[in-house]
Amino acid sequence: MDTRSIIKASAFLMLTLISTPSNLAICCAFLDMLLTDGKLMATDVILFHLALSNLMVALSRSVPQTLTAFGCTSLFDDLGCKVIVFCFRLYRGLSISLTCLLSVYQAVIISPAITKLAGLKTGLSRCLVPLIIFLYAFCSATSVPTILFAVSKLINNTVPPYTLNLEFCFVPYPDAASYVSAGLINFFRDFVFILVMAMMSIYILILLYQHGKKVKSIRSSNRGQSEARPETKASQAVVILVILYVIFFGVDNIIWLYSLSVFRLATLINDIRVFFATLYTSVCPVVVIATNPKVKMRLKRFYLKRLPQSVKTINPTV
Repeated sequence: MDTRSIIKASAFLMLTLISTPSNLAICCAFLDMLLTDGKLMATDVILFHLALSNLMVALSRSVPQTLTAFGCTSLFDDLGCKVIVFCFRLYRGLSISLTCLLSVYQAVIISPAITKLAGLKTGLSRCLVPLIIFLYAFCSATSVPTILFAVSKLINNTVPPYTLNLEFCFVPYPDAASYVSAGLINFFRDFVFILVMAMMSIYILILLYQHGKKVKSIRSSNRGQSEARPETKASQAVVILVILYVIFFGVDNIIWLYSLSVFRLATLINDIRVFFATLYTSVCPVVVIATNPKVKMRLKRFYLKRLPQSVKTINPTV
């Protein structure tokens, strides 16, 4: 392997080693909450599906990309390519749409009672499951055009024009019209979700700023309580996730738009696009684990259960 291949393999391996176990840990933490408490809060339901989507993105894109970078070939047949491409498209779309739903829900939850958004608090909680089911159906429908042409090998190993080269699979479109239209469908789907989540995040930031001004007028004895509100911490975490999403998928979609204007995309540029397309799956769970006290508590409990009894006896504070 040359230096470029080693760097590429190491980068995707790092993403895989972070995203897969961390998203799996979050899913297990929420499942444990469901089994223990008998229910999940609305935000927890969204975060569970978001972690599941990020996990599936890692398994359907980061893992094959890592194996390919290390020289593994012929990972899938034609049917396998269609399934893996469909899973990536589906769960990538779910990742962005669920982040959007999370930002909308958090904006509704912290909105003052006098605003129009406050009237959606009860209705949005009741419609949460149907909304998530709709997002699964919508992302599935918009992912179908890509898998129609997915194959494992190309004739004479020659990459024709209007082909998405995933390295472990190929998606050769028959003509420029189908190539560009499929690309624009994905772009505008992402753009609408990013636009909505950006607007909701700006609204959340305005509310947090107004709350901060009120905190300054409260006496020091009450200031700590005001700043420690769970809603405020959750809102800050959502804003962080949205900012990261806009940055990572902004780069991804800019390169994606550029790729629609050329016959063949340079391998290096395509690798950069894929890296940013999967980077969110590694950063998102880190933010969730760091900012969600319930997830941290469950993961700490899992860790303590697996410690040897001798360690717990020596250090009872562990």
